[in-house]
Amino acid sequence: MSDTPVKQQNTAAFYGQAVASFSIAMAATAVGIYQLTADAWVRAFLAIAVLYLVTSCFTLAKVIRDRQEAGRIVSRVDQARLEKLLSEHDPFEKL
Repeated sequence: MSDTPVKQQNTAAFYGQAVASFSIAMAATAVGIYQLTADAWVRAFLAIAVLYLVTSCFTLAKVIRDRQEAGRIVSRVDQARLEKLLSEHDPFEKL
């Protein structure tokens, strides 16, 4: 394999922004549910729904990332096989 892709890594600022954004969104949602003028069971239902939504988003993000990484590995294996075949091929060899 002649060229290996450089592993991309997020910057600390991007990571911090993502964590801060998630924290602010969760806190704002929690405060909104707490301040809601509704029965306790309605607020509890909304809180459980938000937690379920968050865990589903994390799972979906992981599945998408795993599928992308698997595709990248298969692509690299196929590229290595092709390069091996091309390096072993001699166009001037008699059949």
